[in-house]
Amino acid sequence: MSIARVDGRVQPARSGDPKRVGPYRIIGRLGSGGMGTVHAGLDPAGLRVAVKVIHPAQAEDHEFRARFRREVQLSSRVHGPCLIPLLAADPDAETPWLATTYAPGLTLDQHLAAHGALTGATLYAFATGAAQALAAIHAAGVVHRDVKPQNVILTPAGPRVLDFGIAHAADGTSVTRTGVMTGTPGWISPEHYRTGTAGPEGDMFAWGTLVAYAATARLPFGTGAPDVVAYRVMSEEPDLDGLPDELREPLTKAFAKNPAERISADAAAEQCERLLARQATQVLGATADPGPTRIGDHLTTAWNLPSVEDPAWSLPKPSRRRRALMAAATAIAVAAASGGIAASYTSGDRAEVALTSDRTTPATPSAKTSAPVSASATTASGPPAETTSTPAIDPRTIRIPKDPLAGVANPAYRRSDDETQPHPDEWRASTTAGSTEERDAEKTIRDRMTSMLATKDMDFMKPTITFNQRAQTVMVTGGPVPQLPENYQEVFRRAGEMAACSTLAHRLKNDPTTWPYGRFAIYWKTSELDATSLGYGEATDGCISEIAGQWHGDESGMATAEIPSSDKAEIRVADATVKAIVATWNTNTTETNDDPITLNDGISLGFDPIENAAYVWTDDPNSRFTSHASQSNLRGTAEEAVCRKLTLEFRNNKSWQYTHWSVAVYDSYTGTRQFVGSGTCPY
Repeated sequence: MSIARVDGRVQPARSGDPKRVGPYRIIGRLGSGGMGTVHAGLDPAGLRVAVKVIHPAQAEDHEFRARFRREVQLSSRVHGPCLIPLLAADPDAETPWLATTYAPGLTLDQHLAAHGALTGATLYAFATGAAQALAAIHAAGVVHRDVKPQNVILTPAGPRVLDFGIAHAADGTSVTRTGVMTGTPGWISPEHYRTGTAGPEGDMFAWGTLVAYAATARLPFGTGAPDVVAYRVMSEEPDLDGLPDELREPLTKAFAKNPAERISADAAAEQCERLLARQATQVLGATADPGPTRIGDHLTTAWNLPSVEDPAWSLPKPSRRRRALMAAATAIAVAAASGGIAASYTSGDRAEVALTSDRTTPATPSAKTSAPVSASATTASGPPAETTSTPAIDPRTIRIPKDPLAGVANPAYRRSDDETQPHPDEWRASTTAGSTEERDAEKTIRDRMTSMLATKDMDFMKPTITFNQRAQTVMVTGGPVPQLPENYQEVFRRAGEMAACSTLAHRLKNDPTTWPYGRFAIYWKTSELDATSLGYGEATDGCISEIAGQWHGDESGMATAEIPSSDKAEIRVADATVKAIVATWNTNTTETNDDPITLNDGISLGFDPIENAAYVWTDDPNSRFTSHASQSNLRGTAEEAVCRKLTLEFRNNKSWQYTHWSVAVYDSYTGTRQFVGSGTCPY
């Protein structure tokens, strides 16, 4: 679905434009055309998206709807560099739509009209990126069939190929209008003119045209009437005057009249990348130190287009707690246990322990704990002995400074009042640790995250820590991991935010005039050059979820706590705590009520290693805890039992970190849980 873009910037919404499409809040327009409108949208976590919405008249056309459905199916199959990933779609909605990651920048034709031809390393990067995108498309068994300047966006991070509106599968299946030639004159291959054949070779002919056009700002087969252009394409050689000599070889192969002799996308990408590497070396200088390794490759290094920041996207930065709640709202309910030992608890049974060999094997407990066995953890299989001895200074009780720069006159970190969210280009430009201080911070963040993730048997999600000194931002990146449950990314986000925030807060507190990093951003890689933003924040905002100075549980922490644990100490503590809650409740209510609520099942306990909290919750469908009195009694009973057990373990287990508690009850009216109490145990 080709949509005209004004300049990649957000235009004001018009009367009748939707306020929301699917889960996305619409803030304006990016462009429109005969097929539909592209709206600028934000997901619940603030990710920028482009939402294509079909015009009502087109939606009533069954043939067009079938083609749109096909576009969605094909787009979902294609992943790779220099592509714009499909995020969500509903081709069967009354008004069909699809959403992709927003790509800022001009299309190739717009850029050439405004700034002229691409030159130097940027041209080689363009040729490489476009070939890499087509290689990924072809590897997925898809043929694009409409490669042209309007379908390539020059983002600050590199070229991005888009629009699968007339794409079809390489096996030949497609949905097109009978008797209508698909494609754009001047961008159609000789064999397509002659026989209607449209395969990967046709895409590569268009790739050659695209690169030649980018290098010279003119079409290699000229302009004019469609039949005249068609004759030139089938019978004449392209005009390559002005093309760098090194690019003539791959482009000459791309322009071969016989499709069997044409260069493949993989070969073109490989050859152009070698040329690009040579160009990148020249840009850096033959004797220059290349410096830290970048997240991207030569393409990112050589690409030289300025960032495009549109004020229309800028929104006030939400508080850390608000960001956590927004991310939790989009997370899928946790239902899968990781590999290793999965434990579950119910108040009427002993702890059930199941051995699983597959990470994605779901556990089916009604009550759960959190955290797998870590190789570095020191746990005891039996109950700890009663003791009151504690170290004079316990590192586990050291507080994270709420405002580490309070009272500092000239801090090195200068973005405390900057409410703009981190840009993906800042992620792409980030580098591995260069200084001793950066390496220390990198190790601290990675070790803390690994410890947190290990308690959920998720330490296979290895974080990459990089630094962007200009943006004064630390990037924590995960993925890609195939077929990863979505809730695992949510745990990764929370672990990354807590580890980065606490590490940066202490650094700012200890070295305020020399440590420049105060912001952090969490990303999940979708390819070598692309990643999805999971969250961001500032260490100067505070790192703990607090209301009026007190810690409070939330849905995000509850979702993490619901993931089963395999940590032996957590299994033991959770089992003992649930039994203590049940015993105390049943004893007290029997003594004080004629018609008491007895607990035999439906009480669960789980651990959130991110904020060191134990969660107690009920899953009673009959909602016995409906009155304020019963909820207050449950909160008091749970608080007393949890803090007693946590304190005992804290004193006897040097690796025990849990200090907070939260209680939630099932609300039959909303079908959700309602928090009735949270706090911190007085260690």
